[in-house]
Amino acid sequence: MARFILQNDLVVSDTATGLAWTKDAALSEFPLTWQEALDFVADLNRAAYGGHTDWKLPNRRELFSLASHDTINPSLPVGHFFENVFHGYYWTATTCHRLPDQAWYVHMGGARVFKGMKHGSYMVWPVRLPPETPGRLLATGQQRCYTRSGKVTDCDGTGQDGAFGSGRTALPRFTDQGDTFYDTLTRLSWLKPSLCPAALSDWPSTFDAVEQMNRDHAFGRSDWRVPHIIEMESLVHMDRHSPAVATDDQRERVQPFYWSATTSAYNPDYAWVLYFNDGAVGVGFKPLAEFFLWPVAGTPQAPPVPGLAGPGPDIH
Repeated sequence: MARFILQNDLVVSDTATGLAWTKDAALSEFPLTWQEALDFVADLNRAAYGGHTDWKLPNRRELFSLASHDTINPSLPVGHFFENVFHGYYWTATTCHRLPDQAWYVHMGGARVFKGMKHGSYMVWPVRLPPETPGRLLATGQQRCYTRSGKVTDCDGTGQDGAFGSGRTALPRFTDQGDTFYDTLTRLSWLKPSLCPAALSDWPSTFDAVEQMNRDHAFGRSDWRVPHIIEMESLVHMDRHSPAVATDDQRERVQPFYWSATTSAYNPDYAWVLYFNDGAVGVGFKPLAEFFLWPVAGTPQAPPVPGLAGPGPDIH
């Protein structure tokens, strides 16, 4: 089954996530401030663009769901139908919890996820979740809305992440299984942070460590591995910081940054890393011992889709 389907000349549907995106990834033509981006999408709804009035600025996990870590310029899955994709940053509707005068954006040239001042100017890519299509992405966790200066405000009519609360949730999401936390949404088991290796390591050493864990049948398992960056990002919670992690127990044990198993397509000397202070997705230089290991166990998605809850559909 193809992942992307042309709904019409203006809209592309993503069968993996249930989201529908504008085919033109540069409808605004020029970069806009964060508030201008929200207003631009509101104007699309007033004009019933593509016959719809429920467009929104994507939240962080929705926009990240388009990212491919195997391609660059643009970092989109092979077989997409999008046009005019800017190889730079696109705004999301998600505010940075620790620094609420900043909002998250995703680099569609290389898949980096970072934050910037809301008065900065970045591109806009509207999305909608058709009411007849159940969403499959994880919720970001953001519940509040903010002004451009970072003050909490009423969510009604803002078009922000907190106004929609889109995505799947579960209470409780994580089940304590002794040495691990089982994620009921992604079906992955994470070693408890207090049991993870305490020392910084270089990238190759993380693979040596999990291989040794499997030889030793550590914590009663032999399927440990270094997580893909998409799996690691699934632990991020956008209504928390320092760390911005969704797990409730042992949050204080979570280290500031972790390696992933995903190599950068820009430069294979680097691998993707997760910064848990706020939840940024960046890269680290593989030979340097500058990041930690958080082992995961369980069946990975193939191919992985950012933010997807549970194993995805059979995508070719």
